[in-house]
Amino acid sequence: MTDIRQRVLELRDEINRHNHSYYVLNSPTISDYDFDMLLKELERLEKEHPEFDDPLSPTHRVGSDINRQFDQVAHVYPMLSLGNTYSIAEVEEFMRRTRQALDGQPFDIVGEMKYDGTSISLIYEHGRLVRAVTRGDGEKGDVVTDNIKTIRSIPLQLTGSGWPEMFEIRGEVLLPWEAFERLNAERAFNEEPLFANPRNAASGTLKLLNPAEVAHRGLDAYFYYVLGENLPADNHYDNIMAAKSWGFKVAPIMTLLHSIQEVDEFINHWDTARKELPVATDGLVFKVNSLRQQLNLGFTAKSPRWAIAYKFPAERALTRLRFVSFEVGRSGVVTPVANLDPVLLSGTIVKRASLHNADIIRSLDIHDGDMVYVEKGGEIIPKITGVDTSARGDEARPVEFVTHCPACGTPLVRVEGEAAWVCPNKYGCPPQIVGRIEHFVGRRMMNIDGIGEETAQLLYDNGLVANIADLYDLTADKLLTLDRFAERSAQRVIQGIEDSKSVPFERVIFALSIPFVGETGAKKLARATGDIDTLMGMTIEQLTEIEDIGGRIAESIVEFFANDVNRNIIERLRAAGLQMSMPQDDRPKSDILAGKTIVISGTFTHNSRDRYKELIDLNGGKNSGSISKKTDYLLAGDNMGPAKLEKATSLGIPIIDEETFLKMIE
Repeated sequence: MTDIRQRVLELRDEINRHNHSYYVLNSPTISDYDFDMLLKELERLEKEHPEFDDPLSPTHRVGSDINRQFDQVAHVYPMLSLGNTYSIAEVEEFMRRTRQALDGQPFDIVGEMKYDGTSISLIYEHGRLVRAVTRGDGEKGDVVTDNIKTIRSIPLQLTGSGWPEMFEIRGEVLLPWEAFERLNAERAFNEEPLFANPRNAASGTLKLLNPAEVAHRGLDAYFYYVLGENLPADNHYDNIMAAKSWGFKVAPIMTLLHSIQEVDEFINHWDTARKELPVATDGLVFKVNSLRQQLNLGFTAKSPRWAIAYKFPAERALTRLRFVSFEVGRSGVVTPVANLDPVLLSGTIVKRASLHNADIIRSLDIHDGDMVYVEKGGEIIPKITGVDTSARGDEARPVEFVTHCPACGTPLVRVEGEAAWVCPNKYGCPPQIVGRIEHFVGRRMMNIDGIGEETAQLLYDNGLVANIADLYDLTADKLLTLDRFAERSAQRVIQGIEDSKSVPFERVIFALSIPFVGETGAKKLARATGDIDTLMGMTIEQLTEIEDIGGRIAESIVEFFANDVNRNIIERLRAAGLQMSMPQDDRPKSDILAGKTIVISGTFTHNSRDRYKELIDLNGGKNSGSISKKTDYLLAGDNMGPAKLEKATSLGIPIIDEETFLKMIE
């Protein structure tokens, strides 16, 4: 047994080193295959020997699939905002003001990049991550430790030496451009609202209740401030360099500056060079390096006097509007798109920009042929921000939103309480039909390999697929009648269709394109109902009793299944062999824990921690990552955290072992 424990510890150390090399140093030292083999070995050993499990094991990076609400805690040190300026002259004034406040003492400035993400505070004790908290209102924030653990560039166990027994480190959680573009492409495909910029995407991702989805999105993090007692150095720069040696990802551009001239040169250089960085930025930050001088300078009510943020001006361009097209999506929503004379903006050629809806067109007062100002929100998504009316011709006419569907001619209807206009011809409008086919075959739905946007259109245009059930009538011979298919590509599609029959029930629900039912809602519905027949027979009142299913979603579900077209498709999919029910082990077992919040701590003998989380969920309870007054039980295993035990005892929360818990749910 000692040998197994030693192997587990060796694997964790080795995997953590490789994660650091890959995600922080950007210098992998092992192949993906070899890394996966190490991870699989560790997963196997932890599964066979749950007594050696550790919540900070690299196997937990993927995140549990169990949803939980966030607790709030007060920050040890308030997270204040920085004073902003858009002027180099004001940065120079900050330098002069600082010198005056320090009575002429010499001082150094640290120049850093201002990353455009969401602020995070991490607490480490004895070299281990114990808590992650969002900025919140600056005084308190949400505990998002489980989500932060999925970010592979963040060390769960520190390396090196010299770190204090307890300290706080602050940084910025970011969604790199590459991951942001992939995420928005997925959302566009699913006809979900696009994130305007990586900052909003990072913030929204960090607040997701499902850590497994957080892990999928690919967040990153840079760190820029260390706080606590017994720090390794008396200055900011050396403390950050120490943090780098402990395994943290720090800004490579961080530079010690000694004069106003060097600060000006730093600004001028990064105003252009930042556009080559893999993450979004919106400025620079300048901090007094000495911690003693920081202390002497102090704070205003809102921000430190020893730091200032310089914001880069937004980049925009003026170009001509060629025409406005109107595009129909899977749900029937009609979106106006501005087609522009090509213009270079933030390093890319922009030809199109969304106008979103009729209200935006009206507020811009946009006319045919107008010269329009285009910006990139977060420097990635083109948007029209204004019109140069002085360049407008006398004959220019206002752009009018269409009254009929541009694809099928059906009169549009306005969604009550929203700005969207919708084509109600759900089952006869070609873009809606093709959109539902595209959605159904997508990776996170049925994952049918070989069918993308163009192929879905091709299948529809040639009369082979008029709805999603028709996919299961396809044969290789039918596909070979189409120009784009050869023997190999046809077999690939047929195999993908066959493989889709084993896709779990929750993804089948998501793939059906029920209006307003997204991926998370589909999981909730699958868990709560267990099978398609139960779901189809539920009333609005019954549906709204399911967590996170509101009245609007419930009405949409009832309306969807009341339609004979949809019911016929369901029966054809059932006959084709799709999964129309949850496995028995994944169905709700009871409501014995309804309304109860349970915190899990320690290692267990009979089941893994993740299995206990599942059992809590399956029996109507909620699992939380931290103890609060709302906690009903602490499920305690061996080697549980002393802080949780102390807090539970002080709050009078019942502490139960796994035998007691298993008897409760039996």
